[in-house]
Amino acid sequence: EWVDGEVVTPMPPAVLHQIVVTLLVRLFGNFAEERNLGRVIVSPIELRLARSAREPDLVYLANANLDRLGLLRIEGYADLVVEVISPDSVRRDRVAKLAEYAAAGIPEYWIFDPRPGRQDVLALALDAGGAYAPIAPAERGRLRSAVLPGFWFDPAWLRRDPLPTAPALYAEIVGDR
Repeated sequence: EWVDGEVVTPMPPAVLHQIVVTLLVRLFGNFAEERNLGRVIVSPIELRLARSAREPDLVYLANANLDRLGLLRIEGYADLVVEVISPDSVRRDRVAKLAEYAAAGIPEYWIFDPRPGRQDVLALALDAGGAYAPIAPAERGRLRSAVLPGFWFDPAWLRRDPLPTAPALYAEIVGDR
């Protein structure tokens, strides 16, 4: 990644990080694709912002904004950005990227923390003042996206051992609109 003129090289992701990213790509991606809502892209993909170039774990671009997808990178903001926390990325994901994504006008930022004993999801939406505010859980603790209409995620899924499979979770999401 590139931040304020300096290259930032993060540690390689942990196995659990990659398992969760793969699960999320399948859930978000299948949902967006089957409903023809837009495109989900997994890292590494450059998201060019005002003073940085980040590589979020997952980005969603609505059909209306697919023109931001260039040959080499996404120019400007995505509609939804997902980061999955690793032990070395806590501050970067919860502080630095949160500020940058808000300043860039990214409507939703979801942070998944799969670390043992901390399994949770923080779903954020930009408020009228341009700051992120938590998305209030809906029925049964589900977090619902406004930019990906009909999509929801239950943070309790991250606490299951073993993690549920993507097909099982997807069936829950699409079966209970």
